[in-house]
Amino acid sequence: MKLTISTPVEQDYLQVKAGFNETLFVKLSPPFPPVKLLRFDGSTTGDLVSLELNFLLFKQKWTSEIVEDSLDEQEFYFIDEGVQLPFFLKKWRHKHRILKAGSGTVILDEIDYEAPFFLLTWLLYPAMLLQFAYRKPIYKKLFKRGN
Repeated sequence: MKLTISTPVEQDYLQVKAGFNETLFVKLSPPFPPVKLLRFDGSTTGDLVSLELNFLLFKQKWTSEIVEDSLDEQEFYFIDEGVQLPFFLKKWRHKHRILKAGSGTVILDEIDYEAPFFLLTWLLYPAMLLQFAYRKPIYKKLFKRGN
């Protein structure tokens, strides 16, 4: 299942790129499930990000590897793919795109995920949409001109 969320922000794309760090990652974590960051290497090919999702009655580990990153005069992007996923996911690929847009930037979250069975993939869609829509006001606040 594919999902794309687009968020325009006011800062230059290189400033936004610089802000994609561990602090931002923690701020983007939604209230549920609570997330504990176990490891954050960065956004460069070969880096790992590992988290623990706390569903109150049980915990799930999620580890992704940055499999590709690129920077040019119009865009920075990096792609994380799931290496160790929670039980409800079979496949995870997330392309984070930071695109130059005039004097500002557009942040694109392009997610491609799959659950262990077809129906669950569809049932997860609203939750995935909400999880990533949650990021929009955070991006807008943090990447406001003058910050």
